[in-house]
Amino acid sequence: MPRIKVVREAELLSGQSTPGILREKAFEADGVLVARSTVGSGVVSDWHHHGERQLYGFLISGRMRLEFGSKGEEAVELSPGDFFHIPPKLIHRDVNLSKRQKLRIANVMLGNGPPIVNVKGPDG
Repeated sequence: MPRIKVVREAELLSGQSTPGILREKAFEADGVLVARSTVGSGVVSDWHHHGERQLYGFLISGRMRLEFGSKGEEAVELSPGDFFHIPPKLIHRDVNLSKRQKLRIANVMLGNGPPIVNVKGPDG
């Protein structure tokens, strides 16, 4: 008989990270990765992309800016309760707009290949 599986906060597993972002996995199956990301207060992460994977996210807490585009000149800002989508291979970085509190994100990645590809800058 099927059952509901629960992963408690203390049971999250370390995920592949980008400097400035702590990623913790809840579930991982073929082509699906469900995780939580934590970005420290005032942190600007390194540039990265998610390879061939689609990333769907929900901002749980904090205020975040996602920078992307040529030379990193484009950005969107998110508040708690906002959802977002990052398409495959889009180079970006996460910016925590608060100097006082961490931000938390729930992520669902769809696709295969490495979940994180760190790069030197917004143009690869």
